[in-house]
Amino acid sequence: METELENNPFTRSPTLDTVLMVERTIEIHSGEFNRTELWKNLPKKVMWQTYLVILDYLQSINKIAIDEEGKI
Repeated sequence: METELENNPFTRSPTLDTVLMVERTIEIHSGEFNRTELWKNLPKKVMWQTYLVILDYLQSINKIAIDEEGKI
């Protein structure tokens, strides 16, 4: 993940509030949505690039998993 952040100067660094919002939304809708549908159902708007950084982070610390169908 660090190399991705270093190579892309346009990657956004999410705030803790944003990470927690995404994490809570995933807990509520666990297994219902793929990443695009989940992004559209977030309570507040988040830039797509920032959202992907959050998903990568949560997956790297084993807080989330993505199944074969792409559901989070």
